[in-house]
Amino acid sequence: MTKRPDRTPLTRDFFDRSVLEVAPDLLGRTLVRRAEEGTIELRLTEVEAYAGEVDPGSHAFRGRTARNGVMFGPPGHTYVYFTYGMWHCLNLVCGPEGRASGVLLRAGEIELGAGLARHRRVTARNDKELAKGPARLATALDVDRDLNGSDLFDGPAPALSVLHGTPPPRDLVRSGPRTGVGGDGAHQPWRFWIEGDPTVSPYRAHAPRRRPSRKAT
Repeated sequence: MTKRPDRTPLTRDFFDRSVLEVAPDLLGRTLVRRAEEGTIELRLTEVEAYAGEVDPGSHAFRGRTARNGVMFGPPGHTYVYFTYGMWHCLNLVCGPEGRASGVLLRAGEIELGAGLARHRRVTARNDKELAKGPARLATALDVDRDLNGSDLFDGPAPALSVLHGTPPPRDLVRSGPRTGVGGDGAHQPWRFWIEGDPTVSPYRAHAPRRRPSRKAT
């Protein structure tokens, strides 16, 4: 008999820990997105940890800015950024307050509200692709910069929250290099995923951008 996911909300203390503790512990948790159009629930299957000022791969590596300020805490808030001029990505800020760190939500399985997610992700070939990758996840959940800094514990029905869910067995949790991270942060094994889950996104190594060559005149 399949055990039903635990619908108890996580506490702020859950996020008030090292990012390398929080990130793998988010696998199997239920992310809830509430909006006027309806509610979507997603089982997290892939995440990445970013450790702020000690992590060359982090947006906060060079210190606090207007863009990354929410990453410095308090824990239990969202950090949403816009990338490549097209996509949003959703992160959950963890503690301790004053030290920038966050977990990028890379992929998950839609367990409730798949119809609403399909309406937002019309190019998905099947339901396993609805949130297979961080930009797809944010699109399926209608997450944009308006949700940057949202508190996961803002009243009884916040726009985003996380329930206890069903954490996977430890022997199914894998770790490896983060997708698309180059330089000194390329080899940190801070990407975590559930082995064998079809919603996990494919790993892609960092590919330096090439500037277009100028033709001689």
